[in-house]
Amino acid sequence: MKLQVYQSYWGMAGLPFNGDEEWSMEEKLEKIAEGGFDGVEFLMEEKAHRDAMVPLCDRLGLKRSNIVFPWTPEEFDDDIKAAQDGGASHINLQPMPMPRRVADGVSYIVRCMDRAAAAGYQLFFETHRDRMTTDMYFTLDLIEAVPDMVLCGDLSHFLVGREFAGPPISEQNQQYMEQILARCGAFHGRVASREQVQVPTGFAHNQVWVDLYESWWEYGFKQFKERAGEDDVMTFVVELGPPTYAIQGADGRELSDRWEEAVRMKDRVRAIWERC
Repeated sequence: MKLQVYQSYWGMAGLPFNGDEEWSMEEKLEKIAEGGFDGVEFLMEEKAHRDAMVPLCDRLGLKRSNIVFPWTPEEFDDDIKAAQDGGASHINLQPMPMPRRVADGVSYIVRCMDRAAAAGYQLFFETHRDRMTTDMYFTLDLIEAVPDMVLCGDLSHFLVGREFAGPPISEQNQQYMEQILARCGAFHGRVASREQVQVPTGFAHNQVWVDLYESWWEYGFKQFKERAGEDDVMTFVVELGPPTYAIQGADGRELSDRWEEAVRMKDRVRAIWERC
């Protein structure tokens, strides 16, 4: 088993930090490769964008994954085709429908899983606000109803959505998070506080949140290693988003260098994996 760390292409928007001109597509991908990432995650549905990205990724030796937002399983068929055309290693799906009852979401989840399996793709359902997985309790019931459902854990959304007191968080909330972590086959990486979905990780006053997230990732890695086969891969996508995910000052500029933070997160995640 092994860990692969990808960078989110969305997370490259607006870079470099305090620069006068944004990096081009080629410059962004070169930075990702030079920074030591294994791959890049991007939306593959737009053909022109995909056709421009793929040759650059091939030249730079970057793997890629497709992030998708289907409203129906039938729409997901187009996402699978785009993943095939883009040479995706796996698919990360944000489930767009938001049913009130878990039972009403099961058919969507299972049908998407069946389609991905038929195409030979690993499929991960991302935990994310304004999606079927927006609520931690609903998601806990959903993974109980669909035992083979595998999550991509973007844990920031549960912390902000539930506004956990702490840290330290309550024993009950920690138990719930561990149930989520035990079903994660992939992660999206950012650090949130209880009020903000993304905080600068280099600021000393945010270290308490960094420590919490790193403890969660470590627990998730250990759970994965206990159940994984020799050839299984854990993918961690560093996803530090541009404004308004990134916090801005009164002048509209970001408060910290997202690219520097992304490289640092990649290195920390690999160190956590090695000690698990």
